[in-house]
Amino acid sequence: MSAIEPNGSFDWHRMWVVARTDLRQLLKSKDYLLPMVGLGLVFFVVVPTALLLTLTRVDSSTMAARVSDSLAILPEAAQAQILGSTPGGRTAYALAVFLFAPVAVVVPLTISTAVGAATIVGERERGTGEFLAHSPASVREIYMGKLFASVIPGYATTIVGFGLYSLMVNLVVGPDVGGWFFPTSQWWVMMLWIIPPFLLLALSLVLRLSARVKSTAAAQQASGLITLPLIGIAYSQATGSLLGNGDSAGWIVGAVAWAIALVSLHRGVRSVTRNRLLGVAQ
Repeated sequence: MSAIEPNGSFDWHRMWVVARTDLRQLLKSKDYLLPMVGLGLVFFVVVPTALLLTLTRVDSSTMAARVSDSLAILPEAAQAQILGSTPGGRTAYALAVFLFAPVAVVVPLTISTAVGAATIVGERERGTGEFLAHSPASVREIYMGKLFASVIPGYATTIVGFGLYSLMVNLVVGPDVGGWFFPTSQWWVMMLWIIPPFLLLALSLVLRLSARVKSTAAAQQASGLITLPLIGIAYSQATGSLLGNGDSAGWIVGAVAWAIALVSLHRGVRSVTRNRLLGVAQ
């Protein structure tokens, strides 16, 4: 049977059935759910809150001046955007706006690739691959359903965490910089335009691995080899767009990432075949 089934029509309902089934299983699995929530809280709330509170509550003028001197490492364009009337407030603004970009990159990639690594090979290990292989869904619908089931947990956690992070930043740093200021336009571009294609690109590669390996452990180990370089690339590009002049850099980076991700997704469909779901072909 063809791996792509080009003559078959794509049914969104069948795709969502596949995705919903995986999401329901994920919600029942504490092994995935609790670490996912914990990771989001630590990166988006606990660590940033502790650091920003410390900076905005600095009493020693000498310490505050030393902390503020660290802003000299930022590009001139970024330094010109920094708000605040005190050294601690200016440093807190810079950290909140420019230097916490890894949060928005690490969380979705880590969570979604952990889910995606097990999504196809896990069907064989649970013995449900045969039912999925003989279902009315085409391999394209199965692939897209697995993709959405992997994207949603990571990106949803990021969006919720980003909302909490934005609230915390405005409450903690806002009084020192003249009021609520976050998210900035660059952060909106990063969250809605840059992060999604990098997430889809990573998952397109991870799903290929999940379709080919023999165990979930092997898929998770191999996915780490993909995730770490992409985290580095996504972080560097996201940070560069935040530190650049205006939003044009972010739009360009996102457009390139979307093009690469769409090509990778198109090619990734070929990795899912009914034989592989049955465990016949590896």
